[in-house]
Amino acid sequence: MGLISAASTIFDAGSMSAGFGGSMTFIKKLTASSSGTLSFVDGASSVVLDNTYKEYLFTFKNIHPATDDTKFQFNLSIDTGSNYNVAKTSTAFVAYNAEADNDRAIEYSPGEDLAQGTGFQSISSGYGGVGADNDQNMGGYLHLFNPSSTTFVKHFIARVNNSNQINFSADNHCAGYGNTTSAIDAVQFKMTSGNIDAGDICLYGIA
Repeated sequence: MGLISAASTIFDAGSMSAGFGGSMTFIKKLTASSSGTLSFVDGASSVVLDNTYKEYLFTFKNIHPATDDTKFQFNLSIDTGSNYNVAKTSTAFVAYNAEADNDRAIEYSPGEDLAQGTGFQSISSGYGGVGADNDQNMGGYLHLFNPSSTTFVKHFIARVNNSNQINFSADNHCAGYGNTTSAIDAVQFKMTSGNIDAGDICLYGIA
């Protein structure tokens, strides 16, 4: 059975017709190895972060900190990485549960939200941060919408899950906007303390 709207076939036999929906294009992967920062700068090292795409997706896989109980964070730049200090307004909350199933909650994370803050935005507030045990890590994604716009603010949505040193799973949600009408052309990631010991960050463009 197909899906037809205004005499146009949108879906047929489980496939989307040409011209409907977007495609995701791989752009760049950065692999941490005791890295202080990982930066995606438009025009550098084959990175595309301009008006080629209206949406960009960063995925995080096996992000492992060198320091226990630390948070994963990002910031934005409008000058190709000379400064990462775009003002941001954001909100955050976390749902968590203990391995022992004796402590769980869903709660607002007031320590992670920003109100015109220019510092780095934490996206893994967690319930104790990201653990540095050998088997502990963090995974998730960050969406950045229309960063090249010179008219509108730049919205972002992040969701990550991390395991930590007190044996909790923490599902973190963060959303907000970079309050600038200048084009965003670089994004940098780091931990609040210590290096990113290991892990991959991949950048995709969504048409």
